[in-house]
Amino acid sequence: MEKTSKIYVAGHTGLVGSAIMATLKSKGYNNIVTRHYKELDLTNQKSTDEFFASEQPEYVILAAALVGGIVANNTYRADFIYQNIMIQSNVIHAAWENGVRKLLFLGSTCIYPGKAQQPLKEEYLLTSELEQTNEPYAIAKIAGLKMCESFNRQYGTNFIAVMPTNLYGPADNFNLERSHVLPALLRKIHLGKCLENGDWEGIRKDLARNPIEDTGGEADAAAILQVLDKYGVRFDEGFQKGMAADSLGGSGKVKKVKVAVWGTGKPLREFMYSSDMAEACIYLMENVDVKDVTDLGRDAGFADSHPPHFLNIGTGEEISIKDLAYRIKSLTGFRGEIVFDASKPDGTMRKATDATRLKRLGYKHKYNLDAGLADIYEYYIR
Repeated sequence: MEKTSKIYVAGHTGLVGSAIMATLKSKGYNNIVTRHYKELDLTNQKSTDEFFASEQPEYVILAAALVGGIVANNTYRADFIYQNIMIQSNVIHAAWENGVRKLLFLGSTCIYPGKAQQPLKEEYLLTSELEQTNEPYAIAKIAGLKMCESFNRQYGTNFIAVMPTNLYGPADNFNLERSHVLPALLRKIHLGKCLENGDWEGIRKDLARNPIEDTGGEADAAAILQVLDKYGVRFDEGFQKGMAADSLGGSGKVKKVKVAVWGTGKPLREFMYSSDMAEACIYLMENVDVKDVTDLGRDAGFADSHPPHFLNIGTGEEISIKDLAYRIKSLTGFRGEIVFDASKPDGTMRKATDATRLKRLGYKHKYNLDAGLADIYEYYIR
């Protein structure tokens, strides 16, 4: 890509898209095209086709998607499969129709079977059943990467799909109804810290910025305590929950608070800072073509007609959900108790990526988890 190349970033305001935007700008790219979802509905084929015909981007980074954690994936199954398939199908087809030189499609490592061998290698795709809690989203992302592959094979396009591991960073989704595990834990434990300190100003500020369900910062204390309890931030049994807000703050006395976490805490997860992921994406756009990706697959023993047209993006470093929760507890200064609700699903027990092929192409991440967590909590507080 040239610095003046016209680049369309779909989904530029989300966690992934905003990190990619920041990285592009830091590298001097100055002809970036964006549209907010309120301006351009990518689930609408006509609107998407008209946008591409008018703007004629040379490069496309497809980061637009409906995303969420285990609760959202399991609850809004129809939304996740429909919206994601429609977005990616419309954009990939329009990119081919308008002669886009290169497209990068962002998927997810949830494409791999729930009981796949670890760490996850590209060749494990479609070898057994998917994890049920996020099956609709995974099927949509598999459809997207296969669509890129199919256009490459039939029309000779240069469409690369990448499967990032679990991401976190600025512009993450901290909505407890839809967020991924790391931002959800960080927010819940932060709210637990405020609650134990009687910091109602902090709680109301948090809810004013990002209401939980319909409960915002202006709600009365009883309503706030009720919704916090529903999402696992609660006083220890025996403490009076119905006390007025003014009686809960100002004393300086620490209240006994528990923060509940879904599942046993045993699942292992890999987390990558969003700026590292963005650097990897721009590196691929600048230096790697789909032929480079398929050549690596052939080197691994794939038949000539079936090498993967996609790459994993990850760190290869794992942490249990339990250890992550305690790491965040230490970072925030929360003094209460972390409890694990084993009646709730764990999801996939282990999900580590093998990023060997990405490393062979010349990229390795920079951030470790401690540095990334410190950055994201400072961002959240600010």
